[in-house]
Amino acid sequence: MKTISMRDLQKRIKDCVEKSQDGYVVVTRRGEPAALLIGVKGQDWEDIVLQTSRSFWKLIQRRRSEKTVPLQEARKRLGGEK
Repeated sequence: MKTISMRDLQKRIKDCVEKSQDGYVVVTRRGEPAALLIGVKGQDWEDIVLQTSRSFWKLIQRRRSEKTVPLQEARKRLGGEK
């Protein structure tokens, strides 16, 4: 993991974006972590949006806590099995 100050980031943004493709780059402000650069080269735009969406992950968390239906029952309800 690479660390860079905000001041240096302004001068070396291109280099930091490239380095973030292989690992995280922590940006510091006054010696304290302030931001994290994560490379996303090669990922789909939709995947990036969903991976970083709080509302999406809250929806997933709520859904995982709900009662599930066994596969046999789902097929029966959908008319796949008689």
